[in-house]
Amino acid sequence: MSWLAPELTRRLASRAAGTRYRRRVVRDTGPGAEVQIDGQRYVDFSSNDYLGLASHPRIVAAFQRAAERYGVGSGASALVSGYCRAHARLEEDLAGFTGRPRALVFSSGYLANLAVVTTLVGRRDTVIADRLDHASLIDAAGLSRARLLRYTHRDTLALERRLQAAEGSRRLVVTESLFGMDGDLAPLGPIAALCGRYHATLVVDDAHAIGVLGPCGQGSLAELGLGGEAVPVQIGTFGKALGGLGAFVAGSDDLIEVLIQDARGYRYTTALAPAVAEAMREALVLARTESWRREHLRSLISTFRGGLSEGGIPMSDPRSPIQALVFGGDQSALQAALHLRRRGLFVAAIRPPTVPIGSARLRVSLTAAHTEAQVTRLVEALAELRCGS
Repeated sequence: MSWLAPELTRRLASRAAGTRYRRRVVRDTGPGAEVQIDGQRYVDFSSNDYLGLASHPRIVAAFQRAAERYGVGSGASALVSGYCRAHARLEEDLAGFTGRPRALVFSSGYLANLAVVTTLVGRRDTVIADRLDHASLIDAAGLSRARLLRYTHRDTLALERRLQAAEGSRRLVVTESLFGMDGDLAPLGPIAALCGRYHATLVVDDAHAIGVLGPCGQGSLAELGLGGEAVPVQIGTFGKALGGLGAFVAGSDDLIEVLIQDARGYRYTTALAPAVAEAMREALVLARTESWRREHLRSLISTFRGGLSEGGIPMSDPRSPIQALVFGGDQSALQAALHLRRRGLFVAAIRPPTVPIGSARLRVSLTAAHTEAQVTRLVEALAELRCGS
């Protein structure tokens, strides 16, 4: 008898005995401020659709037109025959949007991060990562076979010590800009300065900041005025504020050409569906021109934070649509999420290994699709929770 079946049974039993068994919910509707999950209506505060674009009629129409022209899928990898005019146009738009010479489209953010890190460094090099970086960046460092050093979250003194410890090797510093589980921002200016001082290359995963930060939603680098010399590699996704799926890398001509030639995460995967590429071109237009979405989102963030401030609850950065309410224990976070669901509010309880042990939380995600009244409902329900009701 194979060892596999009893091993699977053991692992599932072990997970079910604790508080970290994941059960998928079934959503019956498209993304939006209000959704139907398992037959019940909720106000959804767990979506990454920060600008409320995922169901926008212009984006849906762009997708439909492109699907009629190109079909449902791309049919092949980009280096065989899957690269379409839609991809080329989207990459041109992304280069203009980010202010970088070129951009390259990937099928997912996970693949983009794997491709960048594994292509740029190898066995004799060093990757230096924020301790709370997304799993894809840590996995990428492992696959690259480079030495991995991690520094205390957002601690530039700790980063400098790591840079000093890695002298003699090529150093790649990787960080998220807006951290997806904590809702805080990396100190990118000081990090970029350290990378310049120690001749390290900085890679910024801008996934949660694209569409949200920057004068026209171009992300954290535009917000801070950091160009290609300070941050040679910018990574963004379409699956959050832009309302779609897929990802991109923006940078120099040579960076993009090397990724095309050498990145296994680009070469050995089916290209993004052309219909999605056309939809994301429309999303970029809306993100850039409809600034009211960012203004409304900022107002909602202020309402949420103002409503909870009297209770002394630690919250995330005031510019962030992600507001993390840390409970500590898994069961406490699960009970809090259940309390909200009973009041028609859906907020996911985030537990280890997604976050460190002892930091289970509610990850409240605000979007431009929400109303002030909906956010006020959430604040009132959380106040009930604080009072133990």
